[in-house]
Amino acid sequence: MQEIIQSLQGTVEYMLMILPALLRGAGFTLALFASTLVLSLPLGLPFALGSIGRNPIFRFLSRFYIWVFRGTPLMLQLFFFYFFLPKMFPALMLDAFSTALLTFSLNYAAYFAEIYRAGIESIDGGQYEAANSLGISRTRTMFGIIIPQAVKRVIPPVANEAIVLIKDTALASVISFSELMKASRGAVNRDVRADAYLMAAVIYLILTFLMTMLANRLEKKFSVYEVGK
Repeated sequence: MQEIIQSLQGTVEYMLMILPALLRGAGFTLALFASTLVLSLPLGLPFALGSIGRNPIFRFLSRFYIWVFRGTPLMLQLFFFYFFLPKMFPALMLDAFSTALLTFSLNYAAYFAEIYRAGIESIDGGQYEAANSLGISRTRTMFGIIIPQAVKRVIPPVANEAIVLIKDTALASVISFSELMKASRGAVNRDVRADAYLMAAVIYLILTFLMTMLANRLEKKFSVYEVGK
């Protein structure tokens, strides 16, 4: 019994020792997560509108962009922007955080674009005809009538993608970005103990739980835009 207690004490002491490093890594993870959302959420909208728009050139470019970034692995995109692109264009060499932010933002903007497109197309087409009969322009109809209704419908899939993003930030460790996963892997390799992975899992679970709670609150807040509410 005493040996078990001593073993548990040793484990707790070790976890407390590596906790600061893991929290620093979690801080970098949150920075990448938040920065990616700030850039990718608005960036997805013009591509969504372009993919269903009337301009054939913009429609083709938008759909091609979405196809490329949704159709290739995120890790491969990280390698492309971190290793390949600087070799072709040395002036475009970026540090690990900037490369990760650029790659994640472009990748998630493509996913958000598809979510927005689906949300917009789910709105009854009769509302376009009604707005047109009242002399309301297509632009005003889209931004004043259609998109506010679509917001409620896209919140659940957008929140789901945000939760996936929290976990996908671990991929940034492949380009030596010091986020949570890299910090835990460093502790495991140094000390030959897997405790850091368990602690990282707990931190990821906390982050995704908080994101889920936030999504639920946003869904309730924007429910006023649902037709009939």
